[in-house]
Amino acid sequence: MKVRVATGVVAALVATLLSGCATPPPKEPENLCKIFYENRDWYDAAANMRDKWGVPIQVPMAIMYQESSFKADALPPRDYLLWVIPWGRVSSAYGYSQAKTMTWEDYVRETGNSWSSRDNFDDAIDFMGWFIHKSHQVNGVSKWDAYAQYLNYHEGWGGYKRGTYRNKQWLVNTSKRVAERASRYGEQLRGCEEDLQRGWLWRLFFG
Repeated sequence: MKVRVATGVVAALVATLLSGCATPPPKEPENLCKIFYENRDWYDAAANMRDKWGVPIQVPMAIMYQESSFKADALPPRDYLLWVIPWGRVSSAYGYSQAKTMTWEDYVRETGNSWSSRDNFDDAIDFMGWFIHKSHQVNGVSKWDAYAQYLNYHEGWGGYKRGTYRNKQWLVNTSKRVAERASRYGEQLRGCEEDLQRGWLWRLFFG
């Protein structure tokens, strides 16, 4: 009995420590340069994703803004029974990328990234690069086309192929906003990426 209590206490402490270490959402999410200046390791992870999957950084970052507002523990809205009684969540989506459990499991199986976590930015941005790469393979959508990529991301590859989004004007409008943000993010990144690529030693001596 004492062992169980001690184990429970340790687990609670670990959970508390981990939640306390979670990276808060960026203070200025409308500017990609400021996002990366605030979280330099995010830029490194995004650049690694680009090199690995051939996906421009601004596309998954614009999708992430839309999906989770860069919140590590983001959850979808609650579902309600009879419009009153809380009844779980509307989907299994979770974390920065709002990846659903089954899709995340597909990613883990295909990439071998078995220690990955949806509330870890590095893993989430890599997942999004994988998904965008797959959308290009499956549906022929350009990795630079944030509009069509978001439709794939929301509807799934089969749904996009069937055109399920055509009867969802709200989704079409949202996809347009994602594309506009990706365009702004791309323009911003072109103005600061050279500086972001400089190592910590260079910044130490030259600012």
